[in-house]
Amino acid sequence: MSCTLVVTVGLLGLAVGSFLNVAVSRVPAGRSVVRPRSACPRCAAPIAPRDNIPIVSWLLLGRRCRACRVPIPARYPLVEALTAILFLAEALRFGWSEALPAELVFTAGLLALAACDAEQFLLPRRLVYPTLWLTAACLLAAAAATGQWHRLGVTAACGVGAFAVFFALHGVRPAWLGFGDVRLAGLLGTGLGWLGPWYLVFALLAGSAAGLLVGVVLMAAGRATRHTRLPFGVFLAAGAIAALLVGAPVVHWYERVSDPYGHERVSEPHASGVPLATVRRRP
Repeated sequence: MSCTLVVTVGLLGLAVGSFLNVAVSRVPAGRSVVRPRSACPRCAAPIAPRDNIPIVSWLLLGRRCRACRVPIPARYPLVEALTAILFLAEALRFGWSEALPAELVFTAGLLALAACDAEQFLLPRRLVYPTLWLTAACLLAAAAATGQWHRLGVTAACGVGAFAVFFALHGVRPAWLGFGDVRLAGLLGTGLGWLGPWYLVFALLAGSAAGLLVGVVLMAAGRATRHTRLPFGVFLAAGAIAALLVGAPVVHWYERVSDPYGHERVSEPHASGVPLATVRRRP
């Protein structure tokens, strides 16, 4: 990967992470992410540009507001750093390709939603729907640029299918699955469907397994019961990001062992050298 791509994507990740912090703080409360300008929630002192540099300002300020010295939550530099790291990882994964913008938008939305769910047990529609439409628009542009309209059809089917399955589960047990998770499932299907249906399956299984494991550990430690709420959206988002970054080897392995006819797979060409999908041909 070129140095230009590393620097560009890294700086973009830091800037996007800073914006995500604003969204996480304001969207659940129904406030605009544009106005007014950022200010300390305690003393209302406006945040100067020099104090709004991702990660660096938090460290230089000693983790406190310059005016009133109230502690600044660690969530701010963590979201900024995690966004930059994941953006770089996805640039390595996809390279300069048509799929990269969609997956970056998808990942940014997942991080914001996971932070909201972790803090407030809430997956706001005002975050889910913009992420969904922006991701879909980027994938539409990718299909138009590459002529791979069949992938767009698979993407739509995955989005609708995931939404329908979670909608049915919500109808059976509303206490187990909130409707925010239903909307999130549709977003996951859209963001991962371009890569293939098995990436969506991987994400749902990985996210569910992670949530179950955390629940069991918390109950074993006496810090939770069967009725304790867990932010399931956090685990679904983590599963989706894992599918993007490390799902390919698992999916390809499963396709090999599950093919009873020994069909030859020919990888579709890709700018980064990493196949996004495969097609089957009979020998």
